Amino acid sequence: MSLDTSWTFAPIVLIALVGYLGVYVARWRTARREGGARAASGWRLASWCGGIAALFIALVSPVDVLGEQLASMHMVQHLLIADVAAILLTLGLTRHILRPATRRIHRIERAAGPFGSPWFAVVAYVGAMWLWHIPYLYDAALNHSGVHTLEHLSFAAAGLLYWWFLLSPIRSRQRLSGMGPVAYMASTKLLVGFLGILLAFSPELLYSAYEHDGTRWGMSALDDQHVAGLIMALEQSIVMGVALAWLFVRMLSESDEEDERLERYSA
Repeated sequence: MSLDTSWTFAPIVLIALVGYLGVYVARWRTARREGGARAASGWRLASWCGGIAALFIALVSPVDVLGEQLASMHMVQHLLIADVAAILLTLGLTRHILRPATRRIHRIERAAGPFGSPWFAVVAYVGAMWLWHIPYLYDAALNHSGVHTLEHLSFAAAGLLYWWFLLSPIRSRQRLSGMGPVAYMASTKLLVGFLGILLAFSPELLYSAYEHDGTRWGMSALDDQHVAGLIMALEQSIVMGVALAWLFVRMLSESDEEDERLERYSA
């Protein structure tokens, strides 16, 4: 069975992506001019561009249209938005780049109260993943463009909030310390990974929107759902391992910087 592999050139999406890139590049240049490479390095710029590219792939490339025909491609789209793009965009930020908005971010964090807690981010991330994979809502997102847009926005918001508490360059009032990041990641990735396992081993097709005769890309509808579940479970495991390694390296770097400051003050 042939599949539609057209591109989705939605003007509002393209304008938003170009706008995000333009605003960032302007701030990156200013921060680099004022603080040098340490304030805005080349890899930070590359990371932000990678995040924009991930969103472009998820929302504009054939991945978007294929996601309406294959559960496995829809899963790829979800993970690009909630994890890959969110991680790369957050890594693209530095304190110098965020300087005009730092006080505003702190005010929002204080006003948010419990909703500004890392553990609310866990609930939001896990909740979004589980909620949108309830068959009724999943099929509704595929059949109604407005619901589909809401689904994408909720994944983007939950993903950015979740990764902010792990990778933000600004010291949060509720910054995770000690074994906090490990518990934070393990609780989230295991719960979402379990959802992937349920999809991978489900004996019946859960989403009527994908029901079809014959095969697509050599897969029946049930096989496609199983592949989608495996993609989710595997991606969650890989991301958790890579993120924990990154956090360990950053912790060592921050420890070295703290030792250097103490040596300067004691000299």
